[in-house]
Amino acid sequence: MTKQTILGRVAQLAKANINALLDQAEDPQKMLDQLIRDYTNNIAEAEQAVAGTIGNLRLMEQDHQEDVDAAKEWGGKALAASRKADELRASGQTADADKFDNLAKVALQRQLQSEREAKTAEPTIAAQTQVVDKLKSGLDQMKTKLRELQAKRDELVARARSAQAQNQMMDAVKNIDVLDPTSELNRFEDKVRREEAKAKGKEELAASSLDAQFEQLDALDDNAEIEARLAALKAA
Repeated sequence: MTKQTILGRVAQLAKANINALLDQAEDPQKMLDQLIRDYTNNIAEAEQAVAGTIGNLRLMEQDHQEDVDAAKEWGGKALAASRKADELRASGQTADADKFDNLAKVALQRQLQSEREAKTAEPTIAAQTQVVDKLKSGLDQMKTKLRELQAKRDELVARARSAQAQNQMMDAVKNIDVLDPTSELNRFEDKVRREEAKAKGKEELAASSLDAQFEQLDALDDNAEIEARLAALKAA
């Protein structure tokens, strides 16, 4: 996996529009769960790749620092050799002085080589530093996006559960015949009144039957009186 590919994938994932993805999903919760798994895997993969890129950068930086240190060291050796050559030449030891001047030249050549290597590596190190910074930023955005996904998922699950509970409650309410409790009392009162009226009817019926019996008794008394008076008339 090239650095450019890593950078492209990180940038693409970090810029993903979650809301747009959810709008296209048939089952948003399942899609969020899958996105979370994919994001987690991609972050882990990207972290490994970025870690490798950072490791390569640190190696280049170490090599660059070694070249800088080597250039400084060779410069010091060249100076020491040159001074020794000057001391020997001043004391008339020309041959030995020439040897030390040659050593100074060799040291200067090594210094020049180290400086060139350090200078050559600097643009690459600068470019790699920018790439690493972008990769780190992309990873941070991906982790932020992952937290956003997890929050969205939790919110969606909570809303789904709340909606399910509400629907269950509404279904239960539909199965309940909601009546005015006083209507039951009114019906019971009507029943009692009808029973009372029925009792009164029976009472009136019984009373009328008794009156008729007394009327019959009175009629018998009248008939007896009439018969007695008739007999008295005949006897006179």
